[in-house]
Amino acid sequence: MEKLQNFINGAYCRTKSGKYIDNYDPSTGAVYSLIPDSNAEDVEDAVKAAEVAFPIWSSMSNEERSAILVRVAEGIEKRMEELVKAESKDNGKPLKLAAAVDIPRAVSNFHFFATAILHFASESHHMEGVGINYTLRKPIGIVGCISPWNLPLYLFTWKIAPALAAGNCVIAKPSEITPYTAFLLGQIAKDAGMPDGVLNIIHGSGASAGDTIVKHPKIKAISFTGGTKTGAYIAQTAAPMFKKLSLELGGKNPTIIFDDCNFDDMLKTTLRSSFSNQGQICLCGSRLFVQRGIYERFKTAFTEKVEKIKVSYPTDPEAIMGALVSEPHLNKVLSYIDLAQEEGGKVIAGGKRVHLDAPHDNGYYLRPTVIEGLSFDCRTNQEEIFGPVVTLTPFDTEEEVLQMANSTDYGLAAVVWTNDVKRTHRMAEQLEFGIVWVNSWLVRDLRTPFGGVKSSGVGREGGWEALRFFTEPKNVFVSY
Repeated sequence: MEKLQNFINGAYCRTKSGKYIDNYDPSTGAVYSLIPDSNAEDVEDAVKAAEVAFPIWSSMSNEERSAILVRVAEGIEKRMEELVKAESKDNGKPLKLAAAVDIPRAVSNFHFFATAILHFASESHHMEGVGINYTLRKPIGIVGCISPWNLPLYLFTWKIAPALAAGNCVIAKPSEITPYTAFLLGQIAKDAGMPDGVLNIIHGSGASAGDTIVKHPKIKAISFTGGTKTGAYIAQTAAPMFKKLSLELGGKNPTIIFDDCNFDDMLKTTLRSSFSNQGQICLCGSRLFVQRGIYERFKTAFTEKVEKIKVSYPTDPEAIMGALVSEPHLNKVLSYIDLAQEEGGKVIAGGKRVHLDAPHDNGYYLRPTVIEGLSFDCRTNQEEIFGPVVTLTPFDTEEEVLQMANSTDYGLAAVVWTNDVKRTHRMAEQLEFGIVWVNSWLVRDLRTPFGGVKSSGVGREGGWEALRFFTEPKNVFVSY
């Protein structure tokens, strides 16, 4: 069985512990590779390598670093087919989804930040008759990037690319559930001419490898995407060490559908926003609020289409949904379906595990699930499920739906469907979310700030926000 390796100081190497973690294929439930169970010794080796590499990497011109990062993007593109297959197998998602979204967006992340750094301008402030202030932005040094399992390479590169572009050295940990494409990225970086020690990829559990990265005194910033509880622990641990923190955490996103919407466009997009990637995207809309005038029409049309969604193994060309990422996660999602019924909800579509023929008979498949009849403030409507489960709730007025939409501890993303321009702006201003899409979903411009409020995180990623996070500003005053 293949044993993955850490990538430290420009080379693949075994973990010092000699221990490994099973890596499961979600489509079959079988172990297909082993992951290094890294510990503090592995992280220390990576930090030492980064310390040596930092003066080399940070002293390069922006143009030199940009050229290397462009070659990384090209390297991902050249190995597109291999990476698509690896991502699909590791995550359980349909092959065509990995080919359309995950790997192309990883390419885009490197291309974008490779060129963005060339246009990252400093500020100056003229004081008449006195002098001038100007701002220098310098790389932080060694930074830690910890990424999740739902969009593995896409979100891994979303952190790494701006950190590297800004001149930092990176200690990166992918999720232990989906490590394979991050494992492959090491060689791509090496082939692109990245100096040894600039990018170090450490595999292992959050409790061991991740915790060591967060606590290491020489790692000066942490960029983390994952669960809110883990984010709270990282903040509690890193804050006394005065590390910079960027935390992109959970969501409980509302989709608000007014009766004046373009019904066909809304219906098609809401199917996507509810169940893409098996509902395992932090931006999926899991709470559907539908104005009463079209509630019954929507419920009928939506459930009919949901029942037609094909759940199948990832390489099935007709698959719309694949497997959930792991058996524990599948069991968590099923427990919420049980909870919803205990809270008085009615399952009107899905709700059952799917059993395919061998060799996929032990895979982690679940029918897309629609539930109605729940109060907006019940646990099912307040806690993050992160699976293919949505609830339907009717509403009458803007004021009512705003109260329900804003009622959760989360505030990542919201969707509003309406053709009323004034309502669009009223809703966008009053919704307590970091991102609001109107008559659309998951439209991403890499220049825009990305992140949430409340328990959905701290800080913003994307565009200048990411480059500002991965640099330290220094003001310089020159007297006349």
